[in-house]
Amino acid sequence: MSASTPAPDRSDFTAMHEVLRSRARSHPDKPAFLWYGAPVSYADIDRASEAFAARLAQLGVRKGDPVALYMQNCPQYVMAHYGIQKLGAVVCPAGPLYKEHELEYQLSDLGARVIVAADHLLPTVDKVRAKTKLEHVFVVHYGDLLPAQPSIAVPQELAELAAAPRTTPPGTEDFLAATRSGARAPAVQVGPDDVALMTYTSGTTGLPKGAMLSFDNAFFKASRSVQVYGLGADDVMLAIAPMYHIAGMLMAVGMNIYAGSTAVLLYRFDPLAVMQAIDRHRVHWWYSIAPMLVACMQLPDAQSYDLSSLRTNAVTSFGITFTEELAQQWHRFARNCNSFEAAYGLSETHTMDTTMPMDAIRWGTQGKAIPGNEVRIVDPDTGRPLPAGEQGEITVRGRGNFQGYWNKPEATKQTLRDGWVHTGDMGRMDADGYLTFMGRFKEMIKVSGYSVFPEEVETILIRHPSIAQAAAIGVPDPDKGEVVKAFVVLRPEFAGKVDEAQIVAWARENMAVYKAPRQVVFRDSLPATGAGKMLRRLLKDA
Repeated sequence: MSASTPAPDRSDFTAMHEVLRSRARSHPDKPAFLWYGAPVSYADIDRASEAFAARLAQLGVRKGDPVALYMQNCPQYVMAHYGIQKLGAVVCPAGPLYKEHELEYQLSDLGARVIVAADHLLPTVDKVRAKTKLEHVFVVHYGDLLPAQPSIAVPQELAELAAAPRTTPPGTEDFLAATRSGARAPAVQVGPDDVALMTYTSGTTGLPKGAMLSFDNAFFKASRSVQVYGLGADDVMLAIAPMYHIAGMLMAVGMNIYAGSTAVLLYRFDPLAVMQAIDRHRVHWWYSIAPMLVACMQLPDAQSYDLSSLRTNAVTSFGITFTEELAQQWHRFARNCNSFEAAYGLSETHTMDTTMPMDAIRWGTQGKAIPGNEVRIVDPDTGRPLPAGEQGEITVRGRGNFQGYWNKPEATKQTLRDGWVHTGDMGRMDADGYLTFMGRFKEMIKVSGYSVFPEEVETILIRHPSIAQAAAIGVPDPDKGEVVKAFVVLRPEFAGKVDEAQIVAWARENMAVYKAPRQVVFRDSLPATGAGKMLRRLLKDA
């Protein structure tokens, strides 16, 4: 921290796993989560995470060690998350849509020895195990905690996974059994700056990097988000956003536990399940993306559901813009609900850097800095702060700022300067402090809210036997915001023998579907500098 950066006041700091322990002592039987109607209490989460921490310690996991999580939303995710952190180890989410090459890259970069994975993802884990440092695999079965008679609709994918034969293959360990030993975790002291979470992000350029987030980052964002949204212990939250994504993690794993509230947890978005959940479980608070509201309103019997309990709906414009008109349409269904553009944030700041004042909504903006946070606009070339109304780079300073990129000191210096995170995003701020996000200086592609890094797509594409060179860019899409468009140079012996459909199909088999190119253009060469650096900007109009 430079002399110009004031030291933050962290006198209120408490590690989030200690908040969980406190909630389990004060109201042990209260549901922390409702998993399709099945209650999972605060005591359940605390005991399971305690036993899992003890088991990790037996395996030699120590403070600062990375442990990977590879699964969709489920209560076991929260148990594993807090078990890892009770040891002072580092939670390292891997997207469950990752295919072999993506998982191998992340696990190798981390040097992770332990992974907690859903059973249907074990074939992918098996493919990378010998090529990484993995030594121990815990297996999660989604059906273990599902109720016999769900209160809301279970999506077909989850129902099929839950109904599949329950196996724990040789060389793996059953996660649920590990959480039911009754063992106690060893006492580990953690400080506010100790790394608690590593979430992979593009930073400003290059392949995904592990953004190191601290115990205080997580506490600060959970506590301040609860404060600004007025979430209380008597509230019920609807938790749909993926927990492996920083926004979903903040909501369900952070805010819910900090507030001592109850979260109705869904495996993934399903409009019928959402409407049933709000109606039957009297949901008060929901973070959604704009297309979800449209899908819910298009249900044939949408008007038959009672949404009167819904009080707050923070919405993000992914795929389509959340406009005042759309908010008014939703208000006709949920008449007591205050809907607004949710926030601006990024992985490097544990997200939620701004939020919309619920009593002073300004459409077209992402709201104002949360308490304790600073947001300013600077000239991207000089770093000079710009006055209200001028467009420049968004920079952020506060207790949410990350510790740097894992093993990437140069990238850290580029992004984290004098206590400010230089986001690579373009925006402006008005005279009242409302931020408007305008786009990205960096080349990251946003597909339905997922971050897609061009270099990662390119690295996988050139594994195809016919491809000599590849470049990836984002192009506008009316439903997903952006999709990936690839430009490829074929090896001479494959010229005229491979078509676009074959490349697209191969890509969908070898990378997460949202990363796979929707369009492929064949070129004789790709634009580059004299030093060989790809000039993707010259492909934008191609």
